Amino acid sequence: MRKYNIFIYLLTILLLVESSYATTIHGTIYDWSLNKITTAVVEINTQPNQQAVAKNGSYSFNVPNGKYLLTARLLNKNTTIAYAQENVTVSSDGSYIVDLILFPDVEEGLENFDIDLSEEIIDDKENSQVLLLIFMVLFVSGIVVGFMYYFKTRKADIKEEKVEYDDLEDLIKIIKQEGGRTTQKEIRKQIPLSEAKISLMIAELEHKGVIEKIKKGRGNIIILKKK
Repeated sequence: MRKYNIFIYLLTILLLVESSYATTIHGTIYDWSLNKITTAVVEINTQPNQQAVAKNGSYSFNVPNGKYLLTARLLNKNTTIAYAQENVTVSSDGSYIVDLILFPDVEEGLENFDIDLSEEIIDDKENSQVLLLIFMVLFVSGIVVGFMYYFKTRKADIKEEKVEYDDLEDLIKIIKQEGGRTTQKEIRKQIPLSEAKISLMIAELEHKGVIEKIKKGRGNIIILKKK
């Protein structure tokens, strides 16, 4: 009879324990792209703690009524790379579905996110040098083209002036009026032509032996030769 009473007592205790864990918390573990994660470690802070690895992305715990912290981690070489937590309050028996979405652990992720930036820095430096070289080539080319255009235009202007002003009689008359001796500056005052045109006319007369040009200071003295 005594043994029977002990058996009833133990059975009652087992039933009480079983009834206290009649609530189930279960759910699915996802990554932030909503794909199931099959290797996440899930833990709940019951007494004692319960821990499980999500199989097929799912987990399940039997717990008594109370307030709990449900935690899921995705590990890589014992380092947490994604993490989720959820507070769960169990106030009555039944089944509670708590799905968890793991987000990257910012602090741990930054510490373990190993990227070699040296190559990128070198590439940026090389790119800068190439751009600088291209800029210098373009700059020098622009200067050369500018000078070529300037001299070509100037040459064309000189050629045009020489063809357009071929009659030198007016220039000779001015020199005669000045007594056969005058300055190039005085000639420019009396002839409404550009300095370049007058210089060409004087050079042509000098070449023909009609006049003589003598350099004096910053100007020229023009002398009409006697025939």
